[in-house]
Amino acid sequence: MTLNPSPRAAAARKFTAGLAAWFEARGLDPDSEALSGTPGRVLRALDEFTAGYEDDPARHLARVFPVEHSGQPIAVTGVPFTALCEHHMLPFSGTADIAYLPKPGAPVAGLSKLPRVLDVYAKRLQTQEQITKQVTAALDEHLQLLGAACIIRSEHGCLALRGARKPGSQMVTASYTGVFYEDPQARAELHTLFNARA
Repeated sequence: MTLNPSPRAAAARKFTAGLAAWFEARGLDPDSEALSGTPGRVLRALDEFTAGYEDDPARHLARVFPVEHSGQPIAVTGVPFTALCEHHMLPFSGTADIAYLPKPGAPVAGLSKLPRVLDVYAKRLQTQEQITKQVTAALDEHLQLLGAACIIRSEHGCLALRGARKPGSQMVTASYTGVFYEDPQARAELHTLFNARA
């Protein structure tokens, strides 16, 4: 008895066959030594770039620690990431500054958790605007806090490599919740923290 292939396996076969057909349409030999393994390699790369669909920010933010803190924001700055644009499937890469202000007496997340939450969303077909909002929404949902913030700066392949072809241009997006949205002074102090250098 032959079992029906899983939808993912069937989709993988269609994808690799489709890419091989595209090679042929471009006048290339999909069975050549150089290209015969390329469809499979492309598929594995795309699976790696979109592994965030199989992850959940709740998993990373569930582990917290009862730490006394000063009532000031907790921030991780300059966190690198790469995502795939959902419009052209070209990469965009940059850094994120992420912060939150715990409620008095609330536990805090481990140091690695903010970058991991960023990766959950960056490893999906994305827009930068969505990632920025998704990070703060996840912090709001899973931590006890007074506000969250995320600022992302990145260079987009769809702007640098095609169309307008403006390499070096950066897109900047920001999301603020709670006190960082409501209080301009708190937001200004947060920006000072983000821009601080040792």
